[in-house]
Amino acid sequence: MIHRGKLAQIHIAKSQLGLSDDEYRALLGRVADVSSAKQLTNRNVGAVINELQRLGWKPKPASKAGRKAPRPPRNRATVMRKVEALLADAGRPWAYADGMAKHMFGADRVDWLDDDQLIRLMQGLVIDANRRGQ
Repeated sequence: MIHRGKLAQIHIAKSQLGLSDDEYRALLGRVADVSSAKQLTNRNVGAVINELQRLGWKPKPASKAGRKAPRPPRNRATVMRKVEALLADAGRPWAYADGMAKHMFGADRVDWLDDDQLIRLMQGLVIDANRRGQ
């Protein structure tokens, strides 16, 4: 039996492609030699998903929203808002700033930087914005 996530993905594709029940069962029979998606195995589920994609179904990519914005203390809120604005202008998630913090200072998250480190991270984002011509 296949994972419930894959089963749900197949049913979402069926509905998004507008396949009738007969068309759907014919597809399953043709590609995997089964009459129901519950009969699929881990070996043949990939073939069914590939066939649905060939027919025009495009799975939604994983959410790029990332984590929530940090909530800094008042004395750091201004710099943190500037960092957030620079990230938004560049179309980058908070994970990008977290990666910079890890690379520059060894801290896993922007929230954990001290005041001086946070300012230096913001300056790095300003330099990046200037390089991109913004």
